[in-house]
Amino acid sequence: MVSSKPKWDVLIAGGRVIDPKNAVDTQLDIAISEGSIASVGTGLSRSNADSVIEADGMLVVPGLIDLHTHIYHKATAYGVDPEPIARRSGVVTMVDAGSAGAGNFAGLRDFIFARSPLRLLAYVNISYPGIFAFDRDFVVGEAAVRELLSVDHCVAAVQENIDLVVGVKVRLGANTSGDLGLLALDRAIEAAERVGLPVMAHIGKPPPTYAEILARLRPGDILTHCFRPAPNAPVDTRGDVLPALIEARARGVLFDIGHGMGAFGFKSAESAISHGFLPDIISSDVHALCVDGPAFDLLHTMSKLMHCGVALADAIAMATHHPATAMGRPDLGHITIGGPADLTLLKLVNVPLRFVDVLGQERIGSSRLSPCGAFAAGQYIESEIRDFESL
Repeated sequence: MVSSKPKWDVLIAGGRVIDPKNAVDTQLDIAISEGSIASVGTGLSRSNADSVIEADGMLVVPGLIDLHTHIYHKATAYGVDPEPIARRSGVVTMVDAGSAGAGNFAGLRDFIFARSPLRLLAYVNISYPGIFAFDRDFVVGEAAVRELLSVDHCVAAVQENIDLVVGVKVRLGANTSGDLGLLALDRAIEAAERVGLPVMAHIGKPPPTYAEILARLRPGDILTHCFRPAPNAPVDTRGDVLPALIEARARGVLFDIGHGMGAFGFKSAESAISHGFLPDIISSDVHALCVDGPAFDLLHTMSKLMHCGVALADAIAMATHHPATAMGRPDLGHITIGGPADLTLLKLVNVPLRFVDVLGQERIGSSRLSPCGAFAAGQYIESEIRDFESL
């Protein structure tokens, strides 16, 4: 007897599919079966699916990737619970950016990653304890102590967790690396070279300078907080993009937003974008000190960058295909038959919205991206819509 069981678990019908990697921007149906993309096309039969999501009026995009988060929840003072953030931002993959070092990465793996339905990945901090003392009232820089910058321990931690690790993180700046900034960067690069992964370098207030950091970064390395305000802004006093950024991009260095509580200024962003220097990646740097503003989450940060002049399709690429490529994960960041069913459903809502940067500067936007649901390897993640209109 022929089975009448539907061949698809879910059919997402009639959404506007934007898939930058595959150069798709059109209305399509997407079928999911056993955690993978089973079919993509028009007029797919609803009767072949156990359930149907009517996506007319929605954007259907590859599962959003937030490349810079801090989700070592309860083990660090600034870590946030990843799942509520994912539900309100449509994020499927969250990458912890160096909360843990070799000394405590096992806890991040066992107590956070192993218990989550999300796709969680991480950068290992070059400093042995990771980011251990970060609050509104004080910062003790983990990269300012020479003895904590152990290349051997970092390499061992990466090798023991290679299925979860996408690179090596180093935080550079007066409050985080003190006078050891370039040494910390050199050690992070040495560790990354030994394991064949990129470095993500945080830039804060000098020392070191923007140019000094970029001069050491290799093709594929990531400069996060790229549109931070002065000092160490990406533009000079006239608003021109620093030559060091243009030279670094030409040799393959990547630039990530990493908004956070202190690393996104409208003046920097608007000047750089108006000169044609767009970020490669949009990330939130969400943590306990910015989750209620000014960064909030990835969707809010994407909406903010769109207000600054980034086109919708480009913003989606900067939160899907581009971070997937930066992590060396070609399986992620696109919608391809046979690939993982990582999908985010969104609406572009036309509504007045007050955007605020880390200096308190304001802009009034006219639209925002709002979540409608997501799938992580075919597992549905319900959305929680947060009202930002009164902010």
